[in-house]
Amino acid sequence: MSKAKKILCALCLPFPYTAFAKSGSVNYSWGADALATMHDFVVTMMLYVQYICCAIAGVYVIVSVCQIYIKMNTGEDGITKSIMTLVGACLFLIGAFYVFPAFFGYRI
Repeated sequence: MSKAKKILCALCLPFPYTAFAKSGSVNYSWGADALATMHDFVVTMMLYVQYICCAIAGVYVIVSVCQIYIKMNTGEDGITKSIMTLVGACLFLIGAFYVFPAFFGYRI
């Protein structure tokens, strides 16, 4: 350690640590009201995200089904892979639809 660091440590050692706790810019005076407001905001945004995910999943299902139908009519390879991808995506979205709200303690 250099001499300057040792002197700085020796000078700062007697100061209480409470002085360092007030150096942040977070206002803790709101307390439980701020926590309740944040919870309400997260639940509201969570519902909007769920609705958007369901809309995107609906579009994805329609496109995937059309692709599978075209592959079946033209005799292309990979029909099973496309079907399994579609089923896996649907299972994931169904699971996420129930798991994501349960993570925040919200039941549908």
